[in-house]
Amino acid sequence: MERLKEVPAFKVNGFIALIVLVALGILGFWQAKPAIEALTAALATGIEIVNFHEAGDLVAELGAWLGGILIVFVIPSLLGFLTVEPNQAIVLVFFGRYVGTVREAGFWWTNPFTSRRTVSLRVRNFNSKILKVNDAQGSPIEIGAVVVWQVVDSAKSQFAVNDYEEFIAIQSETAIRALAIRYPYDAPDEAAIPSLRGIPDEIANSLQKELQARLEVAGVEILEARLSHLAYAPEIAQMMLRRQQARAIIDARRQIVESAVGMVDEALKGLSERQIVELDEERKAAMINNLLVVLTSEQNAQPVVNAGSLYT
Repeated sequence: MERLKEVPAFKVNGFIALIVLVALGILGFWQAKPAIEALTAALATGIEIVNFHEAGDLVAELGAWLGGILIVFVIPSLLGFLTVEPNQAIVLVFFGRYVGTVREAGFWWTNPFTSRRTVSLRVRNFNSKILKVNDAQGSPIEIGAVVVWQVVDSAKSQFAVNDYEEFIAIQSETAIRALAIRYPYDAPDEAAIPSLRGIPDEIANSLQKELQARLEVAGVEILEARLSHLAYAPEIAQMMLRRQQARAIIDARRQIVESAVGMVDEALKGLSERQIVELDEERKAAMINNLLVVLTSEQNAQPVVNAGSLYT
């Protein structure tokens, strides 16, 4: 398959070309004026037209030919004018062959027999549909992305693919699906297992690289790609929400227990260092149990005052 790349097209400043064509048109009309007047008079009077050679007026004949040639040249040349807006390109095709692209904004003149295709070079957005896919753990999720793109090679966009906008849409959705199946939606340890929700910047960079590799053939540059929608599928959303809540409760309990153990250890060390009371192993175990119950309980502990025994 022929690999086309954008090349500059032949062009001339449109205002200069317009002045030249107007001058040639005036010159051609002036040279052909005697022949036109003679032909008009002959048609009006019905008199037979006398050949210029027979009349001996060779100069007038040459002038008529020159004028006719100039007029025939000037009229088609008027089709060669084109206007290019900022951030726009015009692709030129001459009898089925790509001959170049005009990118510079302004008024230009080029080959009048070329066909032209206008390509926008402006930055555009593509919002993907919300896709339902399975993540790396097999859980059904909903995912969508916004892609910021720009045409950088007008020849590839026009001739490498059939419809580059449709190609971008299909390849973007394919890349999003490929990304979703490589990562889980969520992971308890983000450092060990990256997830779609846990590392949004890395996911965006990975999606951008994936899209750029797929859309290079269409002459498109991906400026940014980022997830715009990420959620569990409705059929498992409630179950996954309960799992997340349970995981949050477990993490909170773990932190409470670790903090309580640290506080009990500090309390025992403080009593021992200050020699406030001497505790044997049995009383130390009872004290540890009481402190852990107080510190980890969800309700306020009710103190029980030991006033001593009735029997001494």
